[in-house]
Amino acid sequence: MGNSDNPTGKNPMPTLFIPHGAGPCFFMDWDPVDTWDRMAAFLKSIAQTLPQRPTAIVLISGHWLEAEVMVTGSAAPKLIYDYGGFPAHTYALRYPAPGEPVLATRLVELLAKAGIAAGIDLQRGFDHGMFIPMKLMFPDVQTPVVQLSLRKDLDPRAHIEIGHAIASLRDEGVLIIGSGMSFHNMRGYGDPRFGPVSDTFDAWLTAAVESGHEQREEELARWDKAPMARLCHPPRQEEHLLPLLVAAGAGGRSEGRSIFSERVLETTLSAYRFG
Repeated sequence: MGNSDNPTGKNPMPTLFIPHGAGPCFFMDWDPVDTWDRMAAFLKSIAQTLPQRPTAIVLISGHWLEAEVMVTGSAAPKLIYDYGGFPAHTYALRYPAPGEPVLATRLVELLAKAGIAAGIDLQRGFDHGMFIPMKLMFPDVQTPVVQLSLRKDLDPRAHIEIGHAIASLRDEGVLIIGSGMSFHNMRGYGDPRFGPVSDTFDAWLTAAVESGHEQREEELARWDKAPMARLCHPPRQEEHLLPLLVAAGAGGRSEGRSIFSERVLETTLSAYRFG
């Protein structure tokens, strides 16, 4: 891509799909104590793999669903502690990242240009699908962040199209991150019977991500037909997988690949990168 198409004169940013763990899992004690250590180390390593420091971050979390796409518009979003039953200190965690109202407006314009209804929420804060992994990935809290919602209809193709609509931001140094979990059946965590189930779906998902971009999008649009898909993401509960589809759509023709995978809580969890 020439500099005429890329105002930064640098390589386009990749897009990412990351696991954000279980609640505030990285900031509390577990048994065994190293349960989340490898995932935490992976998240901490991401910044050094990027072609440059992001000018801003657009993060799509599995914890925000709206009738139409919404974006955070506050210049200083508060945190939403949308988890329950965890130690008191986890409700005192801080991540005072700045918002970016100009980027929020730009996102809505890009989505509208693609025929996707979208709006700005001036009150909505950052949920834990944002601030928990971001505390590890960018602990200095210098990079502005805008959070983008999923759609309540959970339509796979629609979420791929959302990614297409915002893909041009990559050429401006914006890092697009999908934050969710490649396996998210709450009844399955900690159950050894779900190990082989998650392995089967994870193998399919990785093969889909690593195929050519047209095949990749067709496969991901029909993800619910994959082996073990609905045991890994029960019906109407696939919100933790859809951030991957947005990241894949924004990845465009870029190569997709697995960049992290491990067995935790008896299930296989993976992360992916496009570009």
